Amino acid sequence: MTLPTRATQYGVTRDELATLLKGEPRYRVDQLWEGLYTQLAEPNDISNLPKALRARLADDLPTALTPAGESASSNGDTVKFLWTLEGGSKVETVLMLYPDRATVCVSSQAGCAMGCGFCATGQAGFTRHLTVGEIVEQVVRAAQRAQQSDRRISNIVFMGMGEPMANLDAVWQSVERFHGDLGLSARHITISTVGVIPGIRDLQHRPLPVNLAVSLHAANDGLRNELVPINKRYPIEDLLDACSDYLTVKHRRVSFEWAMIDGVNDRDSDARELAALTRRLSPHGHVNLIPLNPTPGYPTMGTPIGRVRDFRDLLENLGANATVRQNRGTEIDAACGQLAAGRPVTVRA
Repeated sequence: MTLPTRATQYGVTRDELATLLKGEPRYRVDQLWEGLYTQLAEPNDISNLPKALRARLADDLPTALTPAGESASSNGDTVKFLWTLEGGSKVETVLMLYPDRATVCVSSQAGCAMGCGFCATGQAGFTRHLTVGEIVEQVVRAAQRAQQSDRRISNIVFMGMGEPMANLDAVWQSVERFHGDLGLSARHITISTVGVIPGIRDLQHRPLPVNLAVSLHAANDGLRNELVPINKRYPIEDLLDACSDYLTVKHRRVSFEWAMIDGVNDRDSDARELAALTRRLSPHGHVNLIPLNPTPGYPTMGTPIGRVRDFRDLLENLGANATVRQNRGTEIDAACGQLAAGRPVTVRA
């Protein structure tokens, strides 16, 4: 696994920028940093920098992401970007526009080593970790697009390609940029995991109170071992203990993601087991039910929407908090990894 070593626009720190701008007035660092993070501008477009410096920065601070494709819903409220990284790997970012806000779903790895069979990214395997600059730039590019619709990024979720806890140092440095430089509240940033307990325990000692989401998908070890292989190392009881400790320290809601798979985890017995687990974290445990996006490598279909709603109602009757996530992804292959797997996409000029 080889990470890129060259400096990129959003990969450098303030101190590294100061070194790059050695010989320039000290305030140039602040001007450039503000241009990148507040104006969301390219170096060439930061008007309070001298033209010669702008030209040099365009060469010295290239972008980390090269557009490789794009897929958008028919009404334009969901856009999925496909990027090529240095070395040739591809990753995806999803922008979701709502009437009063915008959410961006970012990738933390090229591919994923967790091996969840129903996930297109898991089917593709793992290539490498993303750098801080590659993660941050995903959000900036999405924010630039959101501006075209008079929206500002209000939420960031680490639910794209990869396992964030397996790349936590880069993920956390990105979170600090989102919070400190893009001005996003930590309470509007969510880091997800399939259940990597050491990462959860590390996260609970980090200073910002971000949200935690756990991709659960099954509430007993037998089924979860099949759907989420990492469960064999970190079983459900240990995972619930880690989530409970996170709640105690951070006082933030823990969300359980549950991809609804027809005939696999959508039975009444599954609802009863899931409700029993979430009640242990009451009132701060919440279930997000997600109709499964179909992927070519997984033959089982997602649960019909009527049954999804019945499952939600049963959970609520059993004392669990549950919502059905609006599925915006099927039309544009927005399940993680589907564009990177090679479906034809539109490349914007």
